[in-house]
Amino acid sequence: MNDPAPSRLEMLRFLERVQAADLERTRRWIADEERRQAEKRTGEERRPPAPEWVLDYGLNRDALPIAVHVGECHMAGKRAKGVDRAAALRALSEGVAACTHCRPDAELGFLEG
Repeated sequence: MNDPAPSRLEMLRFLERVQAADLERTRRWIADEERRQAEKRTGEERRPPAPEWVLDYGLNRDALPIAVHVGECHMAGKRAKGVDRAAALRALSEGVAACTHCRPDAELGFLEG
């Protein structure tokens, strides 16, 4: 009933199998991470460019714009929509407020009055 203790060679072979399994798992993790990074790069490359100017709209579905922003302004809300330069200038001339953070009026060269 007493099994003889495994030999040193048997223990080393066992260790080799464990390490081979660990190495294979690590290689899978590396491959998964390389795939995630490649997908992220592809997504970034395919992302459309940010608009140069945005109009920020209020909560109401039919709301008028409440602010004009430079395209990548962090203060633009979730309801902001990209517009061209002419639309941004028109909104400013119609009294829509310019964001005080990104100052689209200065970027556009808009002078009141």
